[in-house]
Amino acid sequence: MGRVATVRPYTDFPPLDVGSGARVFVLTGAGISAESGIRTFRDAGGLWEEHRVEEVASPEGWASDPALVWRFYSIRRAQAGTVVPNAAHDALAGLERTLGERLLVCTQNVDPLHERAGSRRVVHMHGELAKSRCERDHAPPFNDAGEYMDLSSIPRCECGGRIRPHICWFGEVPFEMDRILAALSECTLFVTIGSSGAVYPAAGFARIARQRGAQTIYVGPERPENADAFDECRLGNAGDAVPGLFQTTP
Repeated sequence: MGRVATVRPYTDFPPLDVGSGARVFVLTGAGISAESGIRTFRDAGGLWEEHRVEEVASPEGWASDPALVWRFYSIRRAQAGTVVPNAAHDALAGLERTLGERLLVCTQNVDPLHERAGSRRVVHMHGELAKSRCERDHAPPFNDAGEYMDLSSIPRCECGGRIRPHICWFGEVPFEMDRILAALSECTLFVTIGSSGAVYPAAGFARIARQRGAQTIYVGPERPENADAFDECRLGNAGDAVPGLFQTTP
Protein backbone atom coordinates (compact mmCIF):
# COMPACT_ATOMS: atom_id res chain seq x y z
CA MET A 1 0.00 0.00 0.00
CA GLY A 2 1.41 3.41 -0.99
CA ARG A 3 1.93 6.39 1.24
CA VAL A 4 -1.03 8.69 1.83
CA ALA A 5 -0.56 12.46 1.59
CA THR A 6 -0.93 14.58 4.71
CA VAL A 7 -3.26 17.44 3.73
CA ARG A 8 -3.21 20.47 6.03
CA PRO A 9 -2.75 24.26 5.96
CA TYR A 10 0.84 25.21 5.12
CA THR A 11 1.22 26.83 8.53
CA ASP A 12 1.01 23.39 10.17
CA PHE A 13 4.26 22.23 8.52
CA PRO A 14 7.89 23.09 9.27
CA PRO A 15 10.19 24.37 6.50
CA LEU A 16 11.70 21.80 4.15
CA ASP A 17 15.33 21.15 5.06
CA VAL A 18 17.44 21.44 1.91
CA GLY A 19 20.89 20.12 2.78
CA SER A 20 24.13 20.20 0.81
CA GLY A 21 23.35 16.96 -1.03
CA ALA A 22 19.79 17.84 -1.99
CA ARG A 23 18.69 18.21 -5.59
CA VAL A 24 15.40 20.06 -5.94
CA PHE A 25 12.87 19.94 -8.76
CA VAL A 26 10.12 22.59 -8.61
CA LEU A 27 7.10 22.42 -10.92
CA THR A 28 5.02 25.59 -11.12
CA GLY A 29 1.56 25.94 -12.61
CA ALA A 30 -1.09 28.53 -13.36
CA GLY A 31 -1.78 29.20 -9.68
CA ILE A 32 1.54 30.94 -9.06
CA SER A 33 1.00 33.31 -12.00
CA ALA A 34 -2.65 33.90 -11.15
CA GLU A 35 -1.51 35.55 -7.92
CA SER A 36 0.31 38.13 -10.07
CA GLY A 37 -2.85 38.81 -12.09
CA ILE A 38 -2.41 36.45 -15.05
CA ARG A 39 -5.85 35.16 -16.00
CA THR A 40 -6.23 31.46 -16.73
CA PHE A 41 -8.66 29.48 -18.85
CA ARG A 42 -9.91 27.96 -15.63
CA ASP A 43 -11.07 31.43 -14.53
CA ALA A 44 -13.09 31.82 -17.73
CA GLY A 45 -14.62 28.35 -17.72
CA GLY A 46 -12.36 27.19 -20.56
CA LEU A 47 -13.44 30.01 -22.89
CA TRP A 48 -11.81 33.10 -24.39
CA GLU A 49 -14.23 35.58 -25.93
CA GLU A 50 -16.65 32.65 -26.33
CA HIS A 51 -14.02 30.59 -28.16
CA ARG A 52 -13.09 27.18 -26.79
CA VAL A 53 -9.46 26.80 -25.79
CA GLU A 54 -8.92 24.29 -28.60
CA GLU A 55 -9.80 26.97 -31.16
CA VAL A 56 -6.89 29.21 -30.11
CA ALA A 57 -4.40 26.73 -28.68
CA SER A 58 -4.19 23.79 -31.07
CA PRO A 59 -2.65 22.98 -34.47
CA GLU A 60 -6.20 22.60 -35.80
CA GLY A 61 -7.13 26.08 -34.58
CA TRP A 62 -4.00 27.54 -36.17
CA ALA A 63 -4.78 25.85 -39.48
CA SER A 64 -8.40 27.04 -39.37
CA ASP A 65 -7.97 30.67 -38.27
CA PRO A 66 -4.37 31.84 -37.72
CA ALA A 67 -5.48 35.47 -37.33
CA LEU A 68 -7.65 34.51 -34.36
CA VAL A 69 -4.75 32.64 -32.80
CA TRP A 70 -2.39 35.60 -33.30
CA ARG A 71 -4.90 37.95 -31.69
CA PHE A 72 -5.31 35.66 -28.69
CA TYR A 73 -1.56 35.46 -28.07
CA SER A 74 -1.04 39.16 -28.76
CA ILE A 75 -3.53 39.98 -26.01
CA ARG A 76 -1.91 37.48 -23.64
CA ARG A 77 1.50 38.94 -24.39
CA ALA A 78 0.28 42.46 -23.72
CA GLN A 79 -1.25 41.36 -20.41
CA ALA A 80 1.95 39.61 -19.35
CA GLY A 81 3.82 42.87 -19.89
CA THR A 82 1.75 44.60 -17.18
CA VAL A 83 2.30 42.19 -14.29
CA VAL A 84 5.17 41.69 -11.85
CA PRO A 85 6.50 38.65 -9.97
CA ASN A 86 5.03 37.89 -6.57
CA ALA A 87 6.69 36.68 -3.37
CA ALA A 88 6.68 33.05 -4.55
CA HIS A 89 8.62 33.89 -7.71
CA ASP A 90 11.07 35.95 -5.64
CA ALA A 91 11.57 33.10 -3.17
CA LEU A 92 12.36 30.61 -5.93
CA ALA A 93 14.86 33.02 -7.48
CA GLY A 94 16.52 33.32 -4.06
CA LEU A 95 16.63 29.54 -3.71
CA GLU A 96 18.37 29.31 -7.08
CA ARG A 97 21.03 31.77 -5.93
CA THR A 98 21.74 29.41 -3.03
CA LEU A 99 21.48 26.03 -4.74
CA GLY A 100 22.67 26.87 -8.25
CA GLU A 101 22.56 23.85 -10.53
CA ARG A 102 21.03 21.71 -7.77
CA LEU A 103 17.68 23.42 -8.46
CA LEU A 104 15.58 23.14 -11.60
CA VAL A 105 12.37 25.13 -11.97
CA CYS A 106 10.06 23.61 -14.58
CA THR A 107 7.02 25.73 -15.34
CA GLN A 108 3.79 25.03 -17.18
CA ASN A 109 3.38 28.78 -17.54
CA VAL A 110 4.31 30.72 -20.68
CA ASP A 111 4.81 34.10 -18.96
CA PRO A 112 8.24 35.53 -18.02
CA LEU A 113 7.57 36.06 -14.30
CA HIS A 114 10.21 33.59 -13.08
CA GLU A 115 12.85 35.32 -15.18
CA ARG A 116 11.71 38.77 -14.07
CA ALA A 117 12.22 37.65 -10.47
CA GLY A 118 15.78 36.62 -11.30
CA SER A 119 15.53 32.87 -11.98
CA ARG A 120 17.83 31.64 -14.75
CA ARG A 121 17.49 27.82 -14.66
CA VAL A 122 13.88 27.70 -15.88
CA VAL A 123 12.41 25.15 -18.28
CA HIS A 124 9.25 26.37 -20.03
CA MET A 125 7.73 23.04 -20.96
CA HIS A 126 4.74 24.71 -22.65
CA GLY A 127 6.71 27.44 -24.43
CA GLU A 128 7.10 31.18 -23.98
CA LEU A 129 4.86 34.10 -24.91
CA ALA A 130 7.86 36.25 -25.84
CA LYS A 131 9.12 33.82 -28.49
CA SER A 132 8.00 32.80 -31.97
CA ARG A 133 9.17 30.20 -34.46
CA CYS A 134 8.66 28.92 -37.98
CA GLU A 135 5.75 26.51 -38.23
CA ARG A 136 8.02 24.24 -40.29
CA ASP A 137 10.81 24.38 -37.66
CA HIS A 138 13.13 25.84 -40.32
CA ALA A 139 14.96 27.89 -37.67
CA PRO A 140 15.18 27.87 -33.86
CA PRO A 141 12.70 29.92 -31.78
CA PHE A 142 13.59 33.60 -31.43
CA ASN A 143 12.80 36.41 -29.01
CA ASP A 144 10.00 38.36 -30.59
CA ALA A 145 9.12 41.90 -29.54
CA GLY A 146 6.35 42.31 -32.14
CA GLU A 147 2.77 42.27 -30.87
CA TYR A 148 1.20 41.41 -34.23
CA MET A 149 -1.94 43.41 -33.63
CA ASP A 150 -2.01 44.14 -37.38
CA LEU A 151 -3.50 40.87 -38.56
CA SER A 152 -3.78 41.72 -42.24
CA SER A 153 -1.11 39.08 -42.87
CA ILE A 154 0.70 36.49 -40.80
CA PRO A 155 4.50 36.94 -40.76
CA ARG A 156 6.48 34.49 -42.83
CA CYS A 157 9.81 32.75 -42.35
CA GLU A 158 12.41 32.98 -45.13
CA CYS A 159 11.51 29.37 -45.99
CA GLY A 160 7.93 30.43 -46.73
CA GLY A 161 6.36 28.91 -43.63
CA ARG A 162 4.27 31.05 -41.32
CA ILE A 163 5.69 32.36 -38.05
CA ARG A 164 3.71 30.94 -35.14
CA PRO A 165 3.79 31.46 -31.37
CA HIS A 166 6.41 29.33 -29.61
CA ILE A 167 3.77 27.59 -27.54
CA CYS A 168 3.07 23.91 -26.97
CA TRP A 169 -0.50 23.53 -28.14
CA PHE A 170 -2.94 20.76 -27.30
CA GLY A 171 -1.83 17.58 -29.04
CA GLU A 172 1.84 18.64 -29.24
CA VAL A 173 4.76 17.27 -27.22
CA PRO A 174 5.99 19.58 -24.42
CA PHE A 175 9.46 21.04 -24.79
CA GLU A 176 12.69 19.73 -23.20
CA MET A 177 11.18 16.48 -21.96
CA ASP A 178 14.58 14.74 -21.98
CA ARG A 179 16.01 17.36 -19.64
CA ILE A 180 12.92 17.22 -17.45
CA LEU A 181 12.98 13.44 -17.10
CA ALA A 182 16.70 13.46 -16.32
CA ALA A 183 16.15 16.00 -13.54
CA LEU A 184 13.21 14.02 -12.15
CA SER A 185 15.40 10.92 -11.94
CA GLU A 186 18.05 12.80 -9.95
CA CYS A 187 16.01 14.96 -7.58
CA THR A 188 15.75 14.21 -3.86
CA LEU A 189 12.96 16.75 -3.30
CA PHE A 190 10.08 17.38 -5.70
CA VAL A 191 7.76 20.35 -5.12
CA THR A 192 4.67 21.34 -7.10
CA ILE A 193 3.46 24.92 -6.66
CA GLY A 194 0.10 26.11 -7.99
CA SER A 195 -0.64 23.25 -10.38
CA SER A 196 -4.00 21.49 -10.17
CA GLY A 197 -2.64 18.07 -11.17
CA ALA A 198 -5.10 17.82 -14.06
CA VAL A 199 -2.84 18.35 -17.08
CA TYR A 200 -0.48 15.60 -18.24
CA PRO A 201 2.37 14.89 -18.59
CA ALA A 202 3.15 17.43 -15.83
CA ALA A 203 0.59 15.87 -13.48
CA GLY A 204 2.60 12.65 -13.61
CA PHE A 205 5.94 14.19 -12.59
CA ALA A 206 5.33 13.81 -8.85
CA ARG A 207 4.72 10.10 -9.21
CA ILE A 208 7.89 9.65 -11.28
CA ALA A 209 9.97 11.48 -8.68
CA ARG A 210 8.37 9.54 -5.83
CA GLN A 211 9.07 6.20 -7.49
CA ARG A 212 12.73 7.19 -7.58
CA GLY A 213 12.77 7.93 -3.86
CA ALA A 214 12.23 11.69 -3.77
CA GLN A 215 10.15 13.43 -1.12
CA THR A 216 7.10 14.96 -2.84
CA ILE A 217 5.40 18.16 -1.67
CA TYR A 218 2.42 20.08 -3.04
CA VAL A 219 1.73 23.76 -2.34
CA GLY A 220 -1.51 25.38 -3.45
CA PRO A 221 -4.88 26.67 -2.25
CA GLU A 222 -6.79 23.44 -2.97
CA ARG A 223 -6.15 19.72 -2.79
CA PRO A 224 -4.80 18.73 -6.25
CA GLU A 225 -6.33 16.04 -8.42
CA ASN A 226 -3.14 13.98 -8.06
CA ALA A 227 -2.91 14.35 -4.26
CA ASP A 228 -2.11 10.67 -3.82
CA ALA A 229 1.28 11.26 -5.49
CA PHE A 230 2.46 13.55 -2.67
CA ASP A 231 3.78 12.99 0.83
CA GLU A 232 2.39 16.35 1.94
CA CYS A 233 -0.18 18.78 0.55
CA ARG A 234 0.46 22.19 2.08
CA LEU A 235 -2.66 24.26 1.49
CA GLY A 236 -2.30 28.00 0.98
CA ASN A 237 -1.55 30.63 -1.62
CA ALA A 238 1.91 30.38 -3.13
CA GLY A 239 2.78 33.98 -2.26
CA ASP A 240 2.21 33.20 1.41
CA ALA A 241 3.55 29.64 1.61
CA VAL A 242 6.64 29.62 -0.61
CA PRO A 243 8.78 32.35 1.04
CA GLY A 244 9.13 30.20 4.17
CA LEU A 245 9.00 26.83 2.46
CA PHE A 246 12.71 26.06 2.19
CA GLN A 247 15.40 26.04 4.83
CA THR A 248 18.86 25.70 3.33
CA THR A 249 21.74 24.27 5.33
CA PRO A 250 25.45 24.05 4.44
